Amino acid sequence: MTFRLAPSILSADFASLGEEVRAVIAAGADVIHFDVMDNHFVPNLTIGPMVCEALRPYSKRTDGSKIPIDVHLMVKPVDRIVPDFAKAGADIISFHPEASDHVDRTLGLIRESGCKAGLVFNPATSLSYLDYVMDKVDLILIMSVNPGFGGQKFIPSALAKLAEAKKRIAVQMEKSGREIWLEVDGGVKADNIAEIARAGAAFRITRTPDARALTARARLAVSAISDCKSRAAQPFGKVTASGRNNRLAPETMMAP
Repeated sequence: MTFRLAPSILSADFASLGEEVRAVIAAGADVIHFDVMDNHFVPNLTIGPMVCEALRPYSKRTDGSKIPIDVHLMVKPVDRIVPDFAKAGADIISFHPEASDHVDRTLGLIRESGCKAGLVFNPATSLSYLDYVMDKVDLILIMSVNPGFGGQKFIPSALAKLAEAKKRIAVQMEKSGREIWLEVDGGVKADNIAEIARAGAAFRITRTPDARALTARARLAVSAISDCKSRAAQPFGKVTASGRNNRLAPETMMAP
C-alpha cells in the first residue's frame, strides 16, 4: 500500500501561501488539500477558485512534475462551482452527498470537467450513498472530525468506517481494476497515524497546528511528514507521540 500525505491549505500562512506550498512539497507532501467552506453548509468561510488558480503554478516538484490539488467542497449547492474549480486547476474535486440533490449527476459533472470525483462522509453520514455510484467514484473521504474547523480531536468511530470503505473499494477494484483512493481527514497526528493506516487509509489530510513551513521552519515540516510516513508504514506495535507538530503537515491521509 502506498501512503500519501496531503497538507491542508487552511494551515498555511496566507500572506505567503505560494511559498508555503513549495515548502511542504519539498518536505515530502504528496497532495495539496484545498478546503472550501461557504459559511452555509459549514459554519466557516474560506477560499475559492481564484486562490486555487493562483496556487497551481506552485504545486509542482523541483523536477516540474505536478502535485495534485485535492479540492474538498463544503458548500451547498455544489454543482454551480464545480466547473470553476476544474478550470482553476483542481485535479480532484470531492463533495458531501448532503450538499447535492443528485449525487450521481454531480459525480458525472466533476468527471466530465476533467477531474477525479470524490464523495465525503461526515462522522454520522452512512456509506450507503455509495451503493449505486461506486463506478463513478475515484476517491472516498472519511471525515474523522465534524467539518468546519481545524484543531479537532480524531473521532475513533471513523476507524470502523474506514475499514468498511476499504472493503467496498476492494470489491469494486476486483470488478473493474480501477484504483479508488481512501482518504481520512481530521485529527491525524504522529501518535495515531499507524492505527489509521491499519484501518485502511493511505491518504491523510493534515492540519497539525504549530509550525508553518516557511524558510527555516520548513525543516520542521520535513521532520513531521517523514515521521508520519514512517509511522504509517508500521502496521504493528504501539505508536507514541513524537512531539513534533507542524502547521502544514499531516491531518489528511490517503490510500491505496
